Order: sequence, then structure tokens, then C-alpha cells
Amino acid sequence: MAAVKYIASEKLPQWLASLAADRRVLVPVQEGPGVVFRPYDAAKAPVFGSDATAPPKGAVFPACQELFRYEQGKDAEDPGKPTLALIPNLAAEPTVVFGAKPCGARGFLIFDRVYQGEKFPDPYYTAAREATVFVTMACDKAENTCFCHAVGSGPADPAGSDLLLTPVAGGYLVEAVSDKGQPFLENPALTDGAAKVGEAEGVKARALESLGAAPDFEGSPAALLAAFDDMDFWRDQSDKCISCGACTYLCPTCYCFTITDEPAGMKGRRMRSWDACMHFQFTLEASGHNPRPTKAHRLKNRVGHKFSYYPTLHDGLIACCGCGRCVKSCPVSVDIREIVQNAVARAKG
Repeated sequence: MAAVKYIASEKLPQWLASLAADRRVLVPVQEGPGVVFRPYDAAKAPVFGSDATAPPKGAVFPACQELFRYEQGKDAEDPGKPTLALIPNLAAEPTVVFGAKPCGARGFLIFDRVYQGEKFPDPYYTAAREATVFVTMACDKAENTCFCHAVGSGPADPAGSDLLLTPVAGGYLVEAVSDKGQPFLENPALTDGAAKVGEAEGVKARALESLGAAPDFEGSPAALLAAFDDMDFWRDQSDKCISCGACTYLCPTCYCFTITDEPAGMKGRRMRSWDACMHFQFTLEASGHNPRPTKAHRLKNRVGHKFSYYPTLHDGLIACCGCGRCVKSCPVSVDIREIVQNAVARAKG
């Protein structure tokens, strides 16, 4: 059995302070009505125990990121010949994301297959991914918007995490679930946790039980594809959607972006920023044509990508971690679980 440790709740600030001594440490904190990840500040207590409003994907895939700076000029030997210098920004700050739920870290499994592919790996994403360690906290109970067990995951899923903490009496059992997480067990704030293993397994089992029956997504890739041209079906599913994009910005697995240049005279920078497929402008072409002209077309693409196109391309892996943020934070209560189940029911006749 791999080594496991225990940390008392009152020792967490000591551990966090030691981690923050030589790297950026992001923890969930309360800001207004939401919980977001911010750099650790000893004067501001982290909010552990409930899922953050926004996932930690910005730690590796920032909402707005400078890719490179550029500078235009002229060749000194041939003034009629312009020059262009590119200065890439590939620096990645060593980071620990501490206190996310397992579903937040699992989201990067979806990113990895896209941004770390063999043919065209993204150097910015790869550098940040390698520089980031995820210390997640297993759930001790599910919310009514959670459905991780329906997409191949669970409340204590270690996939995507480096260290997994499970709440037990007085503190947490600490397990290294990747090679990258193993060195972090060697900290004076942690003690032997062998005696807490049984209790932790009980917590995990009760959390899984609290999820109840999983939604039936069996056959969803084919069912969604079969409904592709049925726009009456998609209009019914999208009637109450207001195309605000909250579902995409809060999703741990959404990875779409737009590229913009910000010139300043002969210099400038190229930026990559999150974008949302639920926005009309996302597919608007320069000609004025839009292949996804209505919210029904856009919702069809969003749901189809996660539960049909992506799993078809990536060995059946559903591009959804079941965190329920898109359900919980939708202002009009669009429920992706219902949409997929409706498509499955339609296919069954």
C-alpha cells in the first residue's frame, strides 16, 4: 500500500504557508456571492468543503493570456524590407491548486487530449500543466446538481489530481495519487495516516451513495447524432436558454478561445482569451453568414460536442465531468442532464 498521511485541520495553514514559500498557491476564497481561486493569503481564510463557483481551469488555461509580443521594424540594410520580431511568453509559474473538488481537476483530462496531442501540442498549455500540482478534496456528500457518477467519475475520483485529501475526524487523510504529488507528502505538518484509511473509505462510499441513481446516458453519442437535423427537438430544448454563456465559462472542460492582437504603434501583443460557443458571434463569419444562427443550433453543438463528438474522437471519454456547475449557475435552469436523456429517449422512440 502506498504511503498515506494525515493532517489536522488546524495544521492546514502551516502546510499552505510552507507551499507558498516558493510557489504560487491558489485556494478557494469567498468573493461576494461566489467562491473563486485566488493566491493564498494567510489573512484570508480559504473556503474548503463546498465546490467553488468557478473551476480552477484558469490556473493552467488563463481566461486571458499573452502568447507573445511582436515588434515591427525595417531592415537597416534594405529600408524597403519590413522586419517582424516575435517574443514568445512561455514562462509558467510553479503553482499548487489547493482545495478544488476532484471534478475540477478531472476536467484537465479533456484538455490534455486536445492541447497535448502528438501532432500539435500547445506549448503554453503544456508548460503550465507541467508546472501545476493539484491538491483536491474528496466530496463527503453530493449536491442535487452533481452527476459525476454518470460520466465515469465519482466524488473521490483521483484522475487529474496529484494529491487527494479525504475529510475524516479532525482533519484529512492525504494520498499521493500521482508521481508529481509524492514529494508533497514529506512535510512536517503531515503525520502517518494509516489509522485513518478505513474511516476515509467510509466517507468515500457514503458520498457515492448520496448521489443516488445515475442519469441514463447510455447510447448518447448515437442518440445525439440521430437528433442532429431535428431542429424542432433542439428548439424545444433551448426555448428558455438566454445565450448568456455562463455554462461555458464555468465549465471545467470547455476549452474554446479567440485570438486578438493588441497593437501599440509598431509594437503589440497577441492574446488568447476564453470564448463561448453559446454566443452568436462565436461562429459569425466575415461574410455575415453564421452556420449556427440560433440558440437552438448553438445548444445542439454544445451538448453534442460533450456527449457525442468528443467521445467518438477520444475513446469514449465524455467531455463532461458531471460537476453540475452549468445546471447550478444557469439563470433559467437549463439542465444538460435532461437534454441528453431526452435525446436518448427520442432515439428509443
